[in-house]
Amino acid sequence: MTTFRQASDSMGTLEVPETALYQAQTQRAINNFTVSNLTMPAAFIQSLAYIKQAAAETNAELGHLDADIAKAIISAAQSIIDGEHLAHFPVDVFQTGSGTSSNMNANEVIATLASQQSGLDVHPNDHVNMGQSSNDVIPTAIHVSSAIAVIYDLLPALKHLSQSIEQKSASIGHHVKTGRTHLMDAMPVTFAQSLSGWQHQIDNAYQGILTSVEKVFELAQGGTAVGTGVNADAKFSNLFNQYLSSNVGIRFSASQNFFYSIGSQDAIVALSGQLKTLAVANMKVANDLRWMNSGPLAGLSEIELEALQPGSSIMPGKVNPVIPEATAMVSAQVIGNDATITVAGQSGNFELNVMLPVIAHNILESIDVLSNVSRLLADKAISSFEINERNIKKALAKNPILVTALNPVIGYEKAAKIAKLAYKESRPIIDVASENTDLSIEELSALLDPNKLTQGGL
Repeated sequence: MTTFRQASDSMGTLEVPETALYQAQTQRAINNFTVSNLTMPAAFIQSLAYIKQAAAETNAELGHLDADIAKAIISAAQSIIDGEHLAHFPVDVFQTGSGTSSNMNANEVIATLASQQSGLDVHPNDHVNMGQSSNDVIPTAIHVSSAIAVIYDLLPALKHLSQSIEQKSASIGHHVKTGRTHLMDAMPVTFAQSLSGWQHQIDNAYQGILTSVEKVFELAQGGTAVGTGVNADAKFSNLFNQYLSSNVGIRFSASQNFFYSIGSQDAIVALSGQLKTLAVANMKVANDLRWMNSGPLAGLSEIELEALQPGSSIMPGKVNPVIPEATAMVSAQVIGNDATITVAGQSGNFELNVMLPVIAHNILESIDVLSNVSRLLADKAISSFEINERNIKKALAKNPILVTALNPVIGYEKAAKIAKLAYKESRPIIDVASENTDLSIEELSALLDPNKLTQGGL
């Protein structure tokens, strides 16, 4: 049986579970926002704790906060940063648009912990929230949590994916395969050339994310309620960023314009757009892998992906391209998240954006799933697939599009007739060309050499 205690706030008294670290305002949010059972991501909660910790350090140094109370707040916040007490942050994602309930949830939990540990009376508003407003704390938490996730998780994952593609290219890149445009046979390419396209997509996405995250390092903290900085020391913002940067290991700075950082979420909208670009790149790579792996008898069967698990509950022996499929689903999710963030980013009404919690949820989910699936794609698909050399050579030898190389010698019209005849009779293009031109087998072999054709030129 759950036992309760009485807790009070400016609106009155209500019951809170006896063991809960939160207080009345959090309980009101629990009672009011019974929407989804989705709670704010752990990374976001930990970033709130980083903010409260740095704010306590700042206010103590500026002489506004008692040193012992500050020490208690810093210690309590650190326990949350370390992953403790996260069960005491139950507020639904779909809450007040400013995220005030999540800010107060953090204030209350930290105040309770600090009071318990120190024996002092630590107040959630007067002490933990000193010099702050939900309106600058929540945008700052979105930026801090996103920056941490990008710098420490996503960018390393993308480097790993790029390196995996490069290493795979070094081992199989010399193999020549039939190129395809419109999913139809085209001129030959090497695996190195195909994989270089993948790698460039990933590297391009990496650079886009790296560039966009620079703006995310600029924080709203210090703008307080509407951007004017009311109730915050004029020195608060710069000192806060020094402490936060030291604690997190990322160089944060005060926003150049607090009205911009509180009233909009443009930096996160831009970052989400770059995540969408990565999602599109990952889906392209995943779908190429699926097509090349298709078969093994009725498809292309150019490669064989690592067999990871049974593919069917009814068809024995079936094995499916599960990692590329998971990658494609992640890409779809991220593209959808970007649409939500785009709409939410438009909800900056005058001095405050009022869709902050859903922005936080979606941007952190996108970063998280992209980080995880990029590593899976590298380790369980790209690094481990095998070349089916026999099928590649068989298809390449019969590819009538090789006749393109004869255009400068016999003309487009005659080459087209030879290609159609080769298709119709399902014969190697060199045999049909030998019968329908004056070129010798030796000349045709040189002109139609797939390796030579991958090098371009005349």
